[in-house]
Amino acid sequence: MAGPAHYIMPLPEFAKPVKLLIVVSPYYKDIADNMVAGAVAEIEKVGGTFEVVQVPGALEIPTAIRIASGQSNFDGFVALGCVIRGETTHYDTVCNDSSRALQLLGLEGCCIGNGILTVENRTQAEVRADPADQNKGGGAAAAALHLVALSRKWGAETKGMGFKPMGESIQIAGDTDGPKTA
Repeated sequence: MAGPAHYIMPLPEFAKPVKLLIVVSPYYKDIADNMVAGAVAEIEKVGGTFEVVQVPGALEIPTAIRIASGQSNFDGFVALGCVIRGETTHYDTVCNDSSRALQLLGLEGCCIGNGILTVENRTQAEVRADPADQNKGGGAAAAALHLVALSRKWGAETKGMGFKPMGESIQIAGDTDGPKTA
């Protein structure tokens, strides 16, 4: 049963190429492969480049992103994995902790698209991972691209505060002789 239609924002455009790191847990390899395919297609639509790294499980995804954010030159990150409910509460721990860690990294300024599926059964995962269906891997990549675009937009803005670089003209209040070179 299909849910209500939802709006999908058009992908941003980039003057300077964008480079993303796709961090994927291949615990359910077929699901992960479909999600990576969807993510790659979205990144390529904007002319971006990417690397893919694998980690054992969903809990390791945020750690890998944190390591890469401090030691590499990626503009953004795509977190991909799948957690299917089992018989124990481990499902809740993995879902909550991986999501919380990604959110904290985002609040620190990392541009992350969260594509870790949290589902009740394999059928739900297959539908969500399929690039021809719900394409959650592509959606996660698109989210990361939108955050990179915002980061670049706001990173390029100046607030008119701080020191002016040498050679810029400044006007000193009350001075009638015109601008001075700092």
